Amino acid sequence: MNEFFIPSDGIRLHAKLDKPEGFTKGPLCILIHGFTGHMEEDHIIAVKDAMLESGVAVLRAEMYGHGKSEGEFKNHTLYKWVTNALSVVSYARTLDFVTDLYLSGHSQGGLLTMLVGGMCADDFKAILPLSPAWMIPEITRDGSILGTSFDPAHIPVSVKSGDWELSGDYIRVAQTIHVEDEIARYNGPVYIVHGDADSVVPYSYAEKAHALYHDCTVVPIHGADHCFEEHLDELKQAIRDFF
Repeated sequence: MNEFFIPSDGIRLHAKLDKPEGFTKGPLCILIHGFTGHMEEDHIIAVKDAMLESGVAVLRAEMYGHGKSEGEFKNHTLYKWVTNALSVVSYARTLDFVTDLYLSGHSQGGLLTMLVGGMCADDFKAILPLSPAWMIPEITRDGSILGTSFDPAHIPVSVKSGDWELSGDYIRVAQTIHVEDEIARYNGPVYIVHGDADSVVPYSYAEKAHALYHDCTVVPIHGADHCFEEHLDELKQAIRDFF
């Protein structure tokens, strides 16, 4: 494993690159965490391990204000995440050992995977959104984010829920994004893994994405919650089955 930082629009993104044993040349998957997440969460490690077992190198990266990357969580926005992800993709393009490039992310990272997949459609052999929270732009236009309500026409300075606080700029940015535009721009294979007991992002959003994508497979993990707790072995098997 190599640990380093990737520059992105004036900040440094914490990254780790893992390669399978004996790996010299082959596929690589960029793997991104979720809304309040980081690269060492159990479900991210499970996906990373399954990819390595399948002969795929993995580049984990933490987005603005998350994990050991620079920036404050409160000030992150989807625009900043998109800029960060594009920086990681640009870095991955420079790696001479990569034969095929994949993109995967969990929750908000799954939303990011769907957005960047459309923006860089020629770069990816396939994308793998995991429990993708692609309803975020829709619900912010309706006046809510993760159980917290607000007036969508008069956005507050910040919103709070439990241990986290977000600048109103997060909402302003999210309201402008229409994920369907990027879905339409990506014609490659899409492999969505989603727990059918997910109370954070309803499984119906996986089904809705399946209907919109040109070439999409949805793998339900029966009884699994948003982070696949107690179902990590099934999550790993779903990743191994794809590769």
